[in-house]
Amino acid sequence: MWGDELENSARRRVAWVAAVVSLAVVGFCGWQWYAARQHAAVPVPAAPAPAAAPVSAPPAIAHRMPGDAAAAALPALADSDQLVHDSLAGVLGRDPVTQFLVPQNIVRHLVVTVDNLPRKKLAVELRPVRPTPGQTVTAAQGDLVTLGETNFARYTPLVRVVKAVDVKALAVVYERLYPLFQQAYEDLGYPDKYFNDRLVEVIDQLVQAPEVAAPIPLVQPRVFYEYADPELEGRSAGQKLLIRMGPENARVIKAKLKEFRAEIINRK
Repeated sequence: MWGDELENSARRRVAWVAAVVSLAVVGFCGWQWYAARQHAAVPVPAAPAPAAAPVSAPPAIAHRMPGDAAAAALPALADSDQLVHDSLAGVLGRDPVTQFLVPQNIVRHLVVTVDNLPRKKLAVELRPVRPTPGQTVTAAQGDLVTLGETNFARYTPLVRVVKAVDVKALAVVYERLYPLFQQAYEDLGYPDKYFNDRLVEVIDQLVQAPEVAAPIPLVQPRVFYEYADPELEGRSAGQKLLIRMGPENARVIKAKLKEFRAEIINRK
C-alpha cells in the first residue's frame, strides 16, 4: 500500500549481505558407577574438563570499504550533519543539496532508508530527501484510475540531479565518511553486520524493479491507492517507488545505482 508513505518516500535518493555467525555452546556431563560384586568400590574416573566454547569469528565482509579505519578523523555521528552536508554539496552542488536534502540526521536517515527499501514499508518520518511538491496526479476514465506521464514528470527535477552525479566523486565521499554509516547501521540494531554489504544487496534488489508502461492501473480499496496488479503491489517499497517514478526516470536511477555499485565493491 502506498499513500503518504509511498508519496513522501518517492524522493529518497536511492543511493546502500552480511552473514550471521552463530555461537555453539558445548557442554559436558560426568558420570559415576560402582561395582556391586564384593561391595568393592571402583574409583570414579575424573570428569573430563569442559570443552572450550568456540570463539566466534568476525562476520564475513564481502565488500569492505578501505576508509572504515579512519573513524578517528571524523566527528561523532551526532555532530556529523555539517560535514556530510558540505561533502555532498561538493559533489552534487550546493543548490541541489539545499533543495532536496533534509539537513538533520543525514547519515542516520540515509541508513534507515537504505535498509528499509527492500521491505514492504518505508519510515516516512525518517526520509533523507524533502517531499516532492504537489500531489499524486491520477487520471480517471469511468471506474478506471491510472498513474501516468503527468505524475512521472513530478520527479524530473530530482532525477536530473541524479543523472548529473559524478559517481566516482560520490564514492570517494562515501568512503571517507563510511565509519559514520557503519556506526549508524550498528546503532540501528546490526552490531555484527556491515553496511556496505547491505547497500550492495539493496542496489541489487532495486535494479530488478520491472519497467511498467503508462498508464498504470490503480485501485483504492481503502484510503490510499494501490497498484491494481497484485504482482506489482506485492513488490518491495523501493521497487514500487521506481515504478511510481515512471520507466524513463527509473532507468536513470538504475543506471546510476549500477555505476555506484561498481565503485563501492572495487575500492582499493
